[in-house]
Amino acid sequence: MSGLPVEKPRQTWRGLWNISFGFFGIQIAFGLQNANISRIFQSLGSDVGSLALLWIAGPVTGLLVQPIIGHFSDRTWGRFGRRRPYFLAGATLAALALIGMPNASALLAAALLLWMLDASINVSMEPFRAFVGDMVAPSQRTTGYAFQTAFIGAGAVLGSLAPFAMAKLGVSNVAPSGGVPDSVHYAFYLGAIAIFAAVMWTVLTVREYSPDQMRGFGDTDVFGHDGHPAALHGGLWWLLGGLVVIGIVRWFALERDLYVLGGALAAFGVLALVAAAMARNGGRNALVQIMSDMARMPDQMKRLALVQFFSWVALFIMWIYTTPVVAQYVFQSTDTTGKAYNDGADWVGVLFSVYNGVAALAAFVLPVMAKRIGAQKTHMLCLLIGAVSFASLLVIRDQWMLLLPMVGIGFTWASILTMPYVILAGVLPQHKLGIYMGIFNFFIVVPQLLVATVMGAIIRTFFPTEPVWTMACGAVVLVLAALAMLRVRTSAEPNVAA
Repeated sequence: MSGLPVEKPRQTWRGLWNISFGFFGIQIAFGLQNANISRIFQSLGSDVGSLALLWIAGPVTGLLVQPIIGHFSDRTWGRFGRRRPYFLAGATLAALALIGMPNASALLAAALLLWMLDASINVSMEPFRAFVGDMVAPSQRTTGYAFQTAFIGAGAVLGSLAPFAMAKLGVSNVAPSGGVPDSVHYAFYLGAIAIFAAVMWTVLTVREYSPDQMRGFGDTDVFGHDGHPAALHGGLWWLLGGLVVIGIVRWFALERDLYVLGGALAAFGVLALVAAAMARNGGRNALVQIMSDMARMPDQMKRLALVQFFSWVALFIMWIYTTPVVAQYVFQSTDTTGKAYNDGADWVGVLFSVYNGVAALAAFVLPVMAKRIGAQKTHMLCLLIGAVSFASLLVIRDQWMLLLPMVGIGFTWASILTMPYVILAGVLPQHKLGIYMGIFNFFIVVPQLLVATVMGAIIRTFFPTEPVWTMACGAVVLVLAALAMLRVRTSAEPNVAA
């Protein structure tokens, strides 16, 4: 194809719906996971201080899966398309993990199934982020990501509410010691059907652009190649940093959870050193390319990465600790076999459904706000609303009053899912959307790893019987995220009009 690049055709509302509908099923699975995994772990015998460590399978898997899937999805072209094979493979494996999770009979089995579930969801989810950039014109980018955010919110509402709804329909929400209630079993089975069916909808209704068409739209290298790799440095420092953390943990007899953090830093350093050695010898494999792309991150992406880091620290604190906080302080129970605890756990599903429902609606308010005050100020405002909402959880003791901070968190969640990606899509090279979306999600995964290793140690050391203080930590890091947005340049912002 020759001549000047042309803009991609504008998608109809039906087209935008089909492109992102698979995210609806993915988020049903995430909603079930976020609202119920701590409940399952506690039912199988975990104490509150150990919850974060048991969640660690997800972030460790994400660090490996996300950039690899992003890298290869940029380069996959076949009869089934570029991104769609990854959607389908991930959804199939996630459905199997959802079926197995409530049937786990031991903590180790549940942790392994969480690892499988998180990895499988990432296989589907990361290409979906790039899919919007592939399929929509720049002038529709904000609307495209707003659709995705709306489906994320709607799917999470259903996923979060499912056990509560099952209980209201008469399905038992209590189980003997060491067991999981039937309401959770049936909710996870429905989630397995939902993720597979929703992803299949997108796979069957959307036809991806061919390589020739992508070239016509101005993507000169649709297979993601970019010549010589960047100079790779810093691997030794990452390795030494990890070893120092491990040494400090051992010398001062700190919590063993922190070994995971040190090991992750050291492992990243080793990979960086290996990639640098391969690059010096002319290597052009996936590891070299991924590390090279990390070294070439646009400045705007680096600034947004810090914002993303702080934002997701708060989110993971909420997902891990809301159940024990609500059960203990509002429903006055820490007995996982009792009705009061399980009523509290069900109410957390309601709370999570509220903030996700608000996010689904707020997704279409944010572009209007961004048009008036700019993407930077819009995101800052939503992050500060989230900080106030987290802080209010320190004092609210009425279950219905808990709905109010969930409204604020809904706006924060919608903004986190929309505004950074709108800004990113305007500064990233089109043929690298997959890999850079995967790398950007490092700054979702690393916070989860940090919370999983550090927060448990903080709880056991400073407030072993008062998990509510985790919400204060969440409020503080959301304020830091808002302050970090001051470094994001507004001059490079894309058109944010819906």
